[in-house]
Amino acid sequence: MTTAERTRERRLTTARAMVEGIAQEMRRNEEVFVMGEDVGAYGGIFGTTTGLLDEFGPERVMDTPISETGFIGAGVGAAIEGMRPIVELMFVDFFGVCMDQIYNHMAKIHYESGGNVKVPMVLMTSVGGGYSDGAQHSQCLWATFAHLPGMKIVVPSNPRDAKGLMISAIRDDNPVVYMTHKGIMGLAWMAKNARSVGPVPEEEYEVPIGKASVAREGTDATVVTLSLSVHHALDVAERLSGEGIELEVLDLRSLVPLDREAILESVGKTGRVLVVDEDYRSFGLSGEIAATIAEEDPTLLKAPLSRVAVPDVPIPYARPLERAVLPTPERIEEAARGLVGA
Repeated sequence: MTTAERTRERRLTTARAMVEGIAQEMRRNEEVFVMGEDVGAYGGIFGTTTGLLDEFGPERVMDTPISETGFIGAGVGAAIEGMRPIVELMFVDFFGVCMDQIYNHMAKIHYESGGNVKVPMVLMTSVGGGYSDGAQHSQCLWATFAHLPGMKIVVPSNPRDAKGLMISAIRDDNPVVYMTHKGIMGLAWMAKNARSVGPVPEEEYEVPIGKASVAREGTDATVVTLSLSVHHALDVAERLSGEGIELEVLDLRSLVPLDREAILESVGKTGRVLVVDEDYRSFGLSGEIAATIAEEDPTLLKAPLSRVAVPDVPIPYARPLERAVLPTPERIEEAARGLVGA
């Protein structure tokens, strides 16, 4: 059986693909270790460290107390001393209690040392809503981190990219914030999403940070998006294709660096752009993409840019209200139809 044939047969959830990437790097480099709340025997609340404790032991897979400032600071110190920590912040919503370590230390030390001190650390965190977990466990907040210089921000949407981006993040000499939406993980206790399971090569490989991917080619409009919204956009694109509307879906995969060239190339091809973002609408990703097009060549657009994002309210707990604010397939389809007809 060829490697390609084995890859086609082997399908993993996004969570399992992440674990495999971490494990391969831990075997390759003894300086790689994992630290965070419930990453040991529990295997990570979203399954991102399952089995690592059994293989690598408690010296390299360390459960921590609920003290985000303390263990993220410990990770920064370990990275400065030459190790390559993967530190899990269980929910990105918890960033408020530990932002000093993230932004004033992890992100700035390289600058403050004149480039002499590296901080090769991965800050792994879960984002996103859709399962009634309320205002303090359902945000994405990637634009908040992308706004602050000094950190790379990666946001995979599928199992193959999740593994390759994790390996790239671990090998990167810069701090990388690695953000995964719970809805793409393939978790048994969440609503199953068919795109959360996919083919993943067994061998080690990197997916380059800062390179977007065309998830689906089209000619009538470009949907620029990331993470779980890629799945929704692909579902909508397949549905509209039956009516003769062909959407191109651009999966950003990274926010920092942002692949502006890929955005401009796709918009130049279709002339219409819809930004779908599960982060807040104001002062975020959708505005950055609009500015990129306006600054480079506003004549690319045949119609005004459209966006589907979370309105500027905290994520509601009540399921009907939560669905009303999230970028659901229904909202994406309505916006796409309006854009193509404009």
